[in-house]
Amino acid sequence: MSAYRFSNRRRASREKTKADANQPAHPPRFTQRLAYTVMLILCCSALYADHPHSTAQDFNFQIRGFDVSHHQGAIDWSRVSPQQYQFVYLKATEGADYTDPRFQAHWLAARERGLYVGAYHFFRFCSSSAERQAQHFIATVPKKNNALPPVIDVEYDSRCMAQLTRQQVLQKMRIMQKLLQQHYEKQPIFYSSAKFYTLYLQQHFAHAPIWLQDFSGNTPAETQIVFWQYSRQGKISAIQGTVDLNLFLGNNAQWQHFLQHNSIEMPATRQ
Repeated sequence: MSAYRFSNRRRASREKTKADANQPAHPPRFTQRLAYTVMLILCCSALYADHPHSTAQDFNFQIRGFDVSHHQGAIDWSRVSPQQYQFVYLKATEGADYTDPRFQAHWLAARERGLYVGAYHFFRFCSSSAERQAQHFIATVPKKNNALPPVIDVEYDSRCMAQLTRQQVLQKMRIMQKLLQQHYEKQPIFYSSAKFYTLYLQQHFAHAPIWLQDFSGNTPAETQIVFWQYSRQGKISAIQGTVDLNLFLGNNAQWQHFLQHNSIEMPATRQ
């Protein structure tokens, strides 16, 4: 009885092994589901990923620039070509009391190199008033005729925004915009993601110039968008690591009109 059962078990085991060998590694339905999942992940990754290999030439715009802060470390400005990059924006301040530790050095060196130079402020909606933030920026950034318009960097912070009404958010931006325009006599530019632009700027600041962050690879179509930050993984020989790359959305004639409209003189080293 025991030998019979053992023999049967061995025969059954051999038959099962042969049967398994004839079966696919995964059932067809499982394979289909796996393929669909992989395809969905790849599609989503493509939708939300940056396009690090995009270049200014890919978008057929001639006026190119970049933006930096202390995160880029020391920059060898002598290796930045004013013919290849016409403008640069530098982080100056954040909130009511933070100053980028490399701002002054970048400001002087970039201007000496002959680039059109501007400064931006990272706006804090919840930590301090718009008035104090404007005062801090004005105390940090010199008023120069050949400087680009000041930029107000407004970004969506869900934790902070939950504490404010829509009108409070808009009012803070209006105050900052007004104070900077009064001092620098140039219309400030709002830097924004596509999400923030749609939620707050597109409808309520329809006449304000916009610097849009959008890494989709699709050229923005809205006419009020002046600058486009199209990549955050750019490479410039003068900078170690990656850097944000930007384009002016217009041709040379429109660039000259933009400069004249803002009463921006040509940097001395370009003359």
